[in-house]
Amino acid sequence: MAEQNRTTGSAIGMVETRGLVAAIEAADAMVKAAQVNLVSRQLVGDGLVTVIVRGEVGAVKTAVEAGGAAAQKVGELVSQHVIARPDDAVESIMVAK
Repeated sequence: MAEQNRTTGSAIGMVETRGLVAAIEAADAMVKAAQVNLVSRQLVGDGLVTVIVRGEVGAVKTAVEAGGAAAQKVGELVSQHVIARPDDAVESIMVAK
């Protein structure tokens, strides 16, 4: 799978919020803004929620920007980040397969 990620331009995008409402708003904005797949929602603790999407690098960047902006409108955006072509070792700690 790592080889596939490197050759197809797959990326993972993350938006972390404080509170579930902001995370749901971010997830909705991300899947509407670009052709990405919603992979998971992680409850980190202390009210932190991370939403993870996957898709082509450009689409994931667009989605994460939209998700971050949407989260800020209804709650607190903690962080947002895109990892282009993640290695399987990195993915295994983030995304349940």
